[in-house]
Amino acid sequence: MSETSTGDAVAIAASAAAVAGPGTWRRAGIAGAAIGVIAAGAAAGVAIERLTVSRGVRKKARLALDASGPYGSLRGTPGQALADDGTRLYYESDDLDPEAGAPRRRRLFGRKAPAPVTVVFSHGYCLSQDAWHFQRSALRGLVRTVHWDQRSHGRSARGAAQLGPDRTPVSIDQLGRDLKAVIDAAAPEGPLVLVGHSMGGMTIMALAEHFPELVRDRVVGVAFVGTSSGKLGEVHYGLPVAGVNAVRRVLPGVLRALGSRAELVERGRHATADLFAGLIKRYSFSSKDVDPAVARFAERMIESTPIDVVAEFYPAFDEHDKAAALAVFREMPVLVLAGDRDLVTPSAHSEAIADLLPAAELVIVPDAGHLVMLEHPEAVTDRLADLLARVGAMPAAANVGPYGSTAQPGR
Repeated sequence: MSETSTGDAVAIAASAAAVAGPGTWRRAGIAGAAIGVIAAGAAAGVAIERLTVSRGVRKKARLALDASGPYGSLRGTPGQALADDGTRLYYESDDLDPEAGAPRRRRLFGRKAPAPVTVVFSHGYCLSQDAWHFQRSALRGLVRTVHWDQRSHGRSARGAAQLGPDRTPVSIDQLGRDLKAVIDAAAPEGPLVLVGHSMGGMTIMALAEHFPELVRDRVVGVAFVGTSSGKLGEVHYGLPVAGVNAVRRVLPGVLRALGSRAELVERGRHATADLFAGLIKRYSFSSKDVDPAVARFAERMIESTPIDVVAEFYPAFDEHDKAAALAVFREMPVLVLAGDRDLVTPSAHSEAIADLLPAAELVIVPDAGHLVMLEHPEAVTDRLADLLARVGAMPAAANVGPYGSTAQPGR
């Protein structure tokens, strides 16, 4: 589920609860105590910093990182797709540069040239299309790409069904239909490569389940990054089993309760920014030398997701089971990639996907957490570029653009 799932849902609930007051937790039952125990681990992680660095200095550092970091600044040609419930979905496309060495399209006897391969990137829970910043920068001009924001995330509109009188919960199946709407609007013809991280990977599986003919007819390759085909209810996020089970039982209700007091919760998230940042870093990255600007970039994306949106999406993950849908991808090149220290969708879930797709390339990235595409962009981009070369989306000899490194200088 992305840089999130129980890990970030707990982070948001814990930081909000810190200032929400005892009345909120009385209404939430035992959840306050359970989440508080989990949050204590991250609180300890920032305790030394609080002893040596003032709150004002820390705030100024965050503002400086916000101002100087280039991450998430890439923009393309904007467009909108309309989901089946009327939700407006925002996407951007980056077109092929014919001078960049990509395969040229030709006109044959006056006929229209075939459409190029389009690579469609789907992001995870509590993120946005900008989560693919490094890969987008590296591939820009070499291949046509489409980046979109899932409903209620980024620049897309709040889910119409979730705001309607029936308050329909979000489902992974709905996200699959949303992806179909984006494809219809942004890439109505030509071959496709689908790339999904966490919830984005689950979205691709839902597309395959509901639109198998589209996948068979047009999809020529797929990449699943840090995702799962099911059994997310068994993930323990690096925490004691008993504590996680207690939180899992009460967290949906807690999130709903907090979502009804969204304004108070959002104030709480800002007031406890250090704790929130510590929790996000724990569940997003594994490396000790991640660039602080990258860590802050991830934090900004996650904290921009309103608490009521977190609540609307969270229940869908325990219900997610799309292992059977993977059969549609058996006959095509597949990349399955995960971080070896992912606490949200552990690498064992990627191994399970690869077991169902014996011809898939399985890559486990060392010292990598859930946001592997930000933490180790070179590893993800290189393997993705290889997949694109294999399916003919770009020449094997093409040099991907600069994608930088998240390592701090001198380490």
